[in-house]
Amino acid sequence: MLQNNDLLAQLKQEIRANTPRVQGTIKATEKGFGFLESEDGSSYFIPPPAMKRVLHGDRIEATIKEDGDKKQAEPETLLEASLERFVARVQKREGRLAVVPDHPSINLALKARLKRSLEEDAIADGDWVVARLIRHPLRPDDRGFFAQIDELVVKSDDPAVPWRVTLARHALEQECPPAAESWPLADEGLTREDLTHEPFFTIDGEKTRDMDDALRIEAADDGWMLTVAIADPTAYVDESHPADLEARTRAFTVYLPGQNITMLPEALADDLCSLKPDVERPVLACRLHVHADGSLGEYRFFAANIRSQSRLVYDAVSDWLEDASGAAAPAEPIAEQLKTLEALTQARAAWREANTLVFKDRPDYVFDLDDAGNVLAIRTEERRIAQRMIEESMIVANACCADLLASEVGHGIFNVHYAFEPEKIDQAMEFLAGQDIEVEREQLSELPRYREFRRALDAREDAWLDVRLRRFQGYTNMSAKPGPHFGLGLPAYATWTSPIRKYGDMVNHRLIKRVLKSETAPEEASQKLTEQLTERRRLNRLAERDVKDWLYVRYLGASLDDGTVFDAEIMDIRRGGMRVRLTANGATAFVPAPLIHSDRNQVVIDDKEGRIQIADEPRYKLGDAIRVKLVEAREATRSLVATPAD
Repeated sequence: MLQNNDLLAQLKQEIRANTPRVQGTIKATEKGFGFLESEDGSSYFIPPPAMKRVLHGDRIEATIKEDGDKKQAEPETLLEASLERFVARVQKREGRLAVVPDHPSINLALKARLKRSLEEDAIADGDWVVARLIRHPLRPDDRGFFAQIDELVVKSDDPAVPWRVTLARHALEQECPPAAESWPLADEGLTREDLTHEPFFTIDGEKTRDMDDALRIEAADDGWMLTVAIADPTAYVDESHPADLEARTRAFTVYLPGQNITMLPEALADDLCSLKPDVERPVLACRLHVHADGSLGEYRFFAANIRSQSRLVYDAVSDWLEDASGAAAPAEPIAEQLKTLEALTQARAAWREANTLVFKDRPDYVFDLDDAGNVLAIRTEERRIAQRMIEESMIVANACCADLLASEVGHGIFNVHYAFEPEKIDQAMEFLAGQDIEVEREQLSELPRYREFRRALDAREDAWLDVRLRRFQGYTNMSAKPGPHFGLGLPAYATWTSPIRKYGDMVNHRLIKRVLKSETAPEEASQKLTEQLTERRRLNRLAERDVKDWLYVRYLGASLDDGTVFDAEIMDIRRGGMRVRLTANGATAFVPAPLIHSDRNQVVIDDKEGRIQIADEPRYKLGDAIRVKLVEAREATRSLVATPAD
């Protein structure tokens, strides 16, 4: 009688229609309970029993139950699972197979099965695998979580675990691409100028093998004539070549501590295209005039052959130019060119300081590893004069490329950077007004006005203000159409100086060559391609960060007991504590609220303002310098825990 009762069905429908529902994202805690963070910023408690039906990061719809002033969420419908393809560790217990996702907020063993092509004996307890979630309790007819193991990534005892696991997590290639049997030089219909007798030189890191730029500089009546010669992989690889299709997929060379995974086959990247000394190489070149005041003059692109006469190293060049004791002088005429290039660099720096934007340098941190991947030391590499010389040369060459493509082609691969996300400009203006900084919209959206605004902010030297503003600022994106680069203060910017390492630079090479041959350039740089390049660049950066985090934990975790105090900078403040960056080595550590002060009730954290009070007194804020001690190194989550040492 009840099964076909229309009144009962109608009643159930009315109850459902009148039950409050909220959509949001699951946030798990270590204590078993969790929260549903709704899209309007509200937070609802989820008790431990209900949390067993969801995973951290799931997007769900939940019913809301009220008990007095308390609101509790009951998960009901899965909108988007946080886990689809994921990296995990195998767990074998009494013949039962499970996987534990490699995620800092998911500590749950999921029942699993092997893909049919995998042998059970090949996978042992603790091994790292790629798995896929195939059942979820909130899906219709699914009773619980269940996963399938699709791929063995690496055995648990392999020294390469940090690298293999990280690359698998981001679905990046594990090896360099395969090489062809031969690499004949193509007849592209270009006339190559013979510059093999001119004294070109390269400056790179000591271990660099893919040397893709060589320079030649001469003094001129009004400034300097600089020739930037760039390796020419498109002379060996056309758009239909398998190596090009693979490079298009990879988009970039992946640089990780102790390992590089090249975009092009190593035979090209490290040999045929590398501008090694005393070897003739085809190049694409730009000869440009830099005026004595540092401004850019006329330029000309052309194809050529060169023979580098000297392979120089950054530190050695800087030592010599800075008159370091014992520094060896390069042979003439290279030494004279280095002095000339130093003068150009100083003029360019002064011009950019006055006319564009120059941001403060951050040091690079270099990991010295042994053959087993153990960290021997972490060195700080400051940006010295030799690095600045190369950087300035590449900036002017890329500015010329952007001008050529914008004026002659109308499209290409451009790096476009707006200072503030368009949808966040109003929020940024409101925030600045709250700091008694009145700005006009054009100062945040138009390049000439932004330069003035940015210089005024820099003059304040307010680290807290700088960090807070980053929440509204934009990222650099690839674009098929020219656009401003606010970070450099330039109207357009297109790179062509790293074609061995960046597929977008190969695309720009081909467009430049079409201009040289007076050919129409089809719009190859589609929106789809630029989106792919932007995404692959993001994944590569995440992979580099993740490997470094793993190595930081291993290296610094071995010295927790020595009581070392580290200088640090507060880079983020959250409800649960603050994140700091160690000045000595670049590692990041989290300082949880209970370690900030012995009485947690005395600590008031304002994560929106980026400030922390203790006993009603301001104590910490974003951008502050602080001294900390490390108290824990968690390899499972690749995280460091610290406590204030003040």
